Amino acid sequence: MRKSVVVAIALLAAAGAGAYLLNGGRLDGLWTTLQSNASAQGQSGATPRGAPAFAVETAVAKPAVSTVDIRSIGSLASDESVKIASEIAGRISSIAFSDGQAVNEGDILFKLDGSLTQAEMDDAQAKLDLALANYERTSTLARSGNTTQRANDEAVANLAMARAAVALIKARFDKLTIRAPFSGIVGIRTVSVGAYVTTGQPLVNLEKIDTLNVDFKVPEIHLADISVGQAVEVTVDAFPGRTFAGVIEAIDPLVDVNGRALSVRARVPNPDLVLRPGLFARIVIKGSKERQVVTVPEEAIVPRGKDIFVFRVEDGKAVETRVTLGNRYSGLVEVTEGIEPGAVVVTAGQQRLRDGANVEVVASTAAQG
Repeated sequence: MRKSVVVAIALLAAAGAGAYLLNGGRLDGLWTTLQSNASAQGQSGATPRGAPAFAVETAVAKPAVSTVDIRSIGSLASDESVKIASEIAGRISSIAFSDGQAVNEGDILFKLDGSLTQAEMDDAQAKLDLALANYERTSTLARSGNTTQRANDEAVANLAMARAAVALIKARFDKLTIRAPFSGIVGIRTVSVGAYVTTGQPLVNLEKIDTLNVDFKVPEIHLADISVGQAVEVTVDAFPGRTFAGVIEAIDPLVDVNGRALSVRARVPNPDLVLRPGLFARIVIKGSKERQVVTVPEEAIVPRGKDIFVFRVEDGKAVETRVTLGNRYSGLVEVTEGIEPGAVVVTAGQQRLRDGANVEVVASTAAQG
């Protein structure tokens, strides 16, 4: 061990003597040389000036005007929806539709057995005919003074009651036929011919789906950003890649105090009937509020964990820059924070880069906003 120390001291002395001789025997020159060597050793972690440059392609970030879209979720619902039910009790005698069939307003859906009601109608009609005959006879006698006023009043009252009885049974008779209250598509019926149904018992659903409603919530901070008639875009998982256009129909005047949100309803035309009530929907309200942003090609984006970066090129070096992104469209990405218009960003070759690396631009384009 002692021998090794002696050898090391000897080598240092030799190096010092050599430096002294090279500097013309001047101690100040020797000190400068030693300082330069130490400085070079201390900066060994930085990119050397003579380090090779990485070939990269770049694009120039351009300014753009963007609108702020509002996103929400909701469910599609029929424009009109009703559970068809019978208003009177009875036995189903016929069903005039097939499950899932399109029907028009006024089309017959069900008929109930009307034999008993028809008998009641015949009886009431006969009583009406008798009351009418008595009334006419009493009126003739009253004009000649051969009957009392009381008899005449009774004849008038009996005629009125007979007419009311006929009207009541006729109304009940009409309810034996159950019709579609509007045009739409019937669902799957829950009864069959011969089944006895009670008053108010649901028989089948009828849905009007040529136009659908979608109800959703919007945070109250966006109250000034939405209005009736504003365009919305609706997407559903059942048709990936397809967008359905709609418009806001109504905005609830009350704000939900629990969720601090507004209830909004939009109408979505569905002429080909591909959309169905109950589908989960994603809604985008196309914004009218503008903001200034910078656009760069998607290729410039470098995700790293939860952060997003781009590499800017300044003075031949790569500068790693954290950014905040906005909307994406047509191969471009909005950058809302992090870089300014005119910044040169790397679009190809950044996989090998690190902050401060030397770069050589071999191709450059401008991001078209």
